[in-house]
Amino acid sequence: MVDYQLLVDRFKSDVLSFISMNKKHGMSNESFILLEKSLIKNFAMKDCFLFRVSHDVLKPNFKEFKFSVELTFSEVQPYLNGQQIIEIPDVFSVYPYFQHYTHAVPLMVDGEILAILIFSYEDPTLQILTQDIVKEISNIYQFILRSYEVQSNENKYRKLYNITDLFHSTMNIDVILENVLVTIEENFTNFEVELILSNDQDRQTRVHIKPFDYLSERPSTIESFVSGEMKEDEVVELGVRLLNAPIKGRQAIYGILQVKAPIEYTFSNTEKEFIRMLAQASGNALENAKLYHQSHRLVSDLQLINETSHRLNMKLSINEMLLFLQKQLLKSFQPMEIGFFFKEGDEYKAMKACTNFLLHESSQTYIEHVEKHFEVTQDSLFIADFSRLIDEEIPFKSIMAIPMIVEERINGFSIVLHEDPYFFSFDSFKLMQSLIHHSSLAISNSILRNRLQEMVDRDHLTKLYARRFSDNYVEQSIQQDDSGMFLLIDIDNFKKVNDTYGHQVGDEVLVQIGSVLQQEIGTRGICSRWGGEELAVYIPNILDHEAIKIAQMVVDIVPQTTSPSVTISAGLITWHKQVRPDFQEIFLHADTALYNAKRSGKNRVCLFEESMELQY
Repeated sequence: MVDYQLLVDRFKSDVLSFISMNKKHGMSNESFILLEKSLIKNFAMKDCFLFRVSHDVLKPNFKEFKFSVELTFSEVQPYLNGQQIIEIPDVFSVYPYFQHYTHAVPLMVDGEILAILIFSYEDPTLQILTQDIVKEISNIYQFILRSYEVQSNENKYRKLYNITDLFHSTMNIDVILENVLVTIEENFTNFEVELILSNDQDRQTRVHIKPFDYLSERPSTIESFVSGEMKEDEVVELGVRLLNAPIKGRQAIYGILQVKAPIEYTFSNTEKEFIRMLAQASGNALENAKLYHQSHRLVSDLQLINETSHRLNMKLSINEMLLFLQKQLLKSFQPMEIGFFFKEGDEYKAMKACTNFLLHESSQTYIEHVEKHFEVTQDSLFIADFSRLIDEEIPFKSIMAIPMIVEERINGFSIVLHEDPYFFSFDSFKLMQSLIHHSSLAISNSILRNRLQEMVDRDHLTKLYARRFSDNYVEQSIQQDDSGMFLLIDIDNFKKVNDTYGHQVGDEVLVQIGSVLQQEIGTRGICSRWGGEELAVYIPNILDHEAIKIAQMVVDIVPQTTSPSVTISAGLITWHKQVRPDFQEIFLHADTALYNAKRSGKNRVCLFEESMELQY
């Protein structure tokens, strides 16, 4: 005779064991798998399977299946009679996976059916389960289910706390939207989630969002957006249930977080509250980020004007100024194309700072329209949708064109384009006007600045580059080029030349050597006056043997081309991109090599070696 109480006690002991084992990590799906294994072990079952009853849907009890089970509780309920064990209803037989099961019994507590257990006995003649045992199984199932739900809700709200904490620490709209989607998808894995945001949101985001459209959205979605309340809707034609949660902050509603579930699914109050709290947290975060970006844009505009004004007082060439303006316009207005055109005679010529499209013939439609506009007026041009003005297909709809006016005459214009209509705001238009008008004043003086810059960059006596220009050139080369050579030159006994022939002759010798250096080096590198009777040569992207050959050639040719004839000593250093030297290190090592050349007899070149530092 079977001792039923002993079976129940063993079953409870097994359950308590795996509950205790999982307690440290919390209840999980594994708990229900272990429960089924324990039922098989203790009640002589060949196999068993638990369906959780959820809103008239029978769900495989937290298991992953390769096929879907579309059973409703309403289909099974007519077969049930209290907690009696019955033969398995025919509705299960449509699934081959369940054909070997023979019996079914509801797991019920206080009149509420929590689950359906289907099973088959190891020995059909030995039927172990009784209604008392089923009651015990039902109570244990309820305990595990509630523990699981508590653990699941705790995990959800821990995630909600973490994401709220993240929202408070970021002003990145992409991060906010991405984490809203990820959080919903992690907690509602079988549902579709969509973000429907109002048109005043920032256009450029990595996350796919659906623009809110009053003409196409469902009434429940519009009602949720207008009222700021969560709305649920059954869409029979699509077979889905919609839950619309407003994404709202303190000042406005920014969109809808829409969750789509099967139409037979019923959202629990806990699920609704979780989605509502997530939507509200994301709304507050979006609002904070939006206000931050708005204030940041205002500050950026002021900084832009201030920076531009500051640059106008600096020594810039026309090309440098236009490149600077290009950068400022890209940063502030996000156009897709930028162009600068200057008047030469009766035509406008594109400058190098134009982007590719405006350098191409396909841009003539835009350029001709702007040129005709400025033929009759000096007013700036602002077009929200260019496609409405012409009868042809065009790639760019939004246009802003600002004239460059000097002494009441248009000398050129700047133009920006974007493919979207109404992309540029009127505030952007006014800001661009201010920037270009300030730049026009600077451009009128750019030629004079170039001349002044030439005087600064060159040594007035030798016409070689000055020390400052040479320093900048070498520093940039070290960062950008693959290799280089630096040759530091000193005229031997130059004081004797000055004392013997006079300083005027000494100056002439410097000019002669400078002329020789420029002639021999050409455009491969630069020659500069380092200071006093010291000169320098720098050539980027050169092989070591070439560098030595050129250095020796310079030393050999100077005595032949100077009058009175003088010799030079030189210190040479070469470098390669594998070990880029420090900027100051270049000069220090060249000076060390020059000192070694002087000490070893003059009229020669010495290549820097580390051993020289010990002798210096």
